[in-house]
Amino acid sequence: MIRPAFRLARRALFLAGMTAATLMFAGAADAQVPLYGANVTLDQARKAMTAAQAEARKNGWPVAIAIVDNAGQLVMFERMDNTQTASVEVAQDKAVSAAMYRRSTKVFQDMVAGAGAGTRALNLRGASTVEGGLPLVVEGKIIGGIGVSGVNSDQDGVVAKAGADAAAAR
Repeated sequence: MIRPAFRLARRALFLAGMTAATLMFAGAADAQVPLYGANVTLDQARKAMTAAQAEARKNGWPVAIAIVDNAGQLVMFERMDNTQTASVEVAQDKAVSAAMYRRSTKVFQDMVAGAGAGTRALNLRGASTVEGGLPLVVEGKIIGGIGVSGVNSDQDGVVAKAGADAAAAR
């Protein structure tokens, strides 16, 4: 039998947790979500790929790099020598997730790491919950996504950022 005082304390903790989760997601919902623009061009994809490859080579990281359009369709892909086989599909998944959900895959990684309500991200179709995917944004509009896989997820994120930054540069 659960004592009434314990039941009240448990309920108060539950309500406090739910309030914090609601405020966290409400703040995220209020943030301006970038709109889609025209799809990434082949020239923009080449710029992103070249910069991402350069970052990976500079660090000696064997990675797979995928660039997709707004609909998640592959525009460009490269797997560097000695990249693990699984990274081929993981890089594409990260790129698709970033483009279609209009946010970094690190956002989903952080949500899941926070547990609780954040684990709902695990049920989102096509959402990658591992860092290394970024939307490609030009003039404030999303033109596609880049995904990188092959090393630690934070290192994948560094390579993806180099590519995304290059795509955004004029």
